[in-house]
Amino acid sequence: MAYIEIRVTGRPKSSGPGSSRPKKVRKVFRNTTEGRAQKSAWAENLDDVEVHYDIRYIVDGRLACETEERKRDADARVAELGVAKQKGRLLDPSKSRLTVDQLIDRWLDFDPAKRGSTIARDRSSQHAHISPAIGSRQVGSLRQDEVQNFVNELSERLAPKTVHRTYGTLRAAFGYAVDAELLERTPCRRIKLPEILKAERPMFNPDDVVAVANSIDDRYRNMVWVGAMLGLRWGETAALRVSSVDLVKRELSVTETVARDEHGRSILGPPKSAAGTRKMSIPDVLAKMLAEQIQGMDSDDPDESLFPAPQGGIWSYANFRRRIWLPTMERAGLVGIGTHDLRRLAVSQLVLNGIDMKTAGDRLGHSDPRLTIEVYAQANSAADVAAADTVGAVFEASITRIGVLDRFSIVPPETQPAGACTPADLHLDGRAARI
Repeated sequence: MAYIEIRVTGRPKSSGPGSSRPKKVRKVFRNTTEGRAQKSAWAENLDDVEVHYDIRYIVDGRLACETEERKRDADARVAELGVAKQKGRLLDPSKSRLTVDQLIDRWLDFDPAKRGSTIARDRSSQHAHISPAIGSRQVGSLRQDEVQNFVNELSERLAPKTVHRTYGTLRAAFGYAVDAELLERTPCRRIKLPEILKAERPMFNPDDVVAVANSIDDRYRNMVWVGAMLGLRWGETAALRVSSVDLVKRELSVTETVARDEHGRSILGPPKSAAGTRKMSIPDVLAKMLAEQIQGMDSDDPDESLFPAPQGGIWSYANFRRRIWLPTMERAGLVGIGTHDLRRLAVSQLVLNGIDMKTAGDRLGHSDPRLTIEVYAQANSAADVAAADTVGAVFEASITRIGVLDRFSIVPPETQPAGACTPADLHLDGRAARI
């Protein structure tokens, strides 16, 4: 059973002016009524008194020790240890002495299936933000309020999305620590994060896509159409090979994507999830465009890239964006539009044309139906107007039949005489009533 020892440190009170400063002394007392009385009597003769509460218990056949600054915290910890022992969850505190940086390194090495780009992102969060602040702290010493303070400090100087990403790295590492029985519980709990406000994105329309396709390098024109019609992610489009297109069946297979390894180099890898590996039908017009492109290629190799970089091989997104996409947007007069906006356009067309969520999710490669639901919840303003017109049409016939519409009218601004009610005034039987 865990027990507490009271450790008192201080300097004996000096005998008078000019005397040398005494060395510190230390004494340990039992946590009993008698021991606490002895502690108080001994501390009366000391200056610079410091009191610590050492919690001792046996785990895995060895004596373990933890320290608290306040007695109530020590008592609470003893109670926790008692419950943990009863449930068979008593852990050796020496395992939690590794630092936060060591924990993150161990966590990143633990999952061999983690994508290189994800490792690079987590490493970036670690080196840029976590290590300077708490990287040297022992994981067992980090408290929930300290994690909240860390997040609050990040929020003062970083964008909310960066704060969420950095905290996500820390939370996942501590989650691993709990699963690996290095800690009893994570300090990353009930942490309040800054709100991420969704920025209004400019919306592509089909005419915009025509302008982009006419402005981009001929070699990459079909990349624009594939993104706009099929909703492929940029990496999926850039990874397409000749063999990805079946012109007879009018199908396109997505089996690879351009990703980054841990060092930021472009590599070909599997899609983001199992759902990302998919076959999808393609429109006739796109099939004709791709057929013309494939017939004009120099190589008959089915593994040849459909959209290779100028020197061969695969593009990196950064290079494609800088060399191809941004200059194209300037020529098309669409500065601010990104490659992912092609996917958004494809999604909006699915929504506006009533495609069911199951089919839409399969075509988009969503691993979670909630992603597709979120897509449908973000329908653009055109869909909202169409919804309003649909509802209005349902009721208009009934309203007209009972003669209600004849009594209501919104007066156009150009027909109002001077001093008349504003367009926000509703006229009922000739009497104005403010809406």
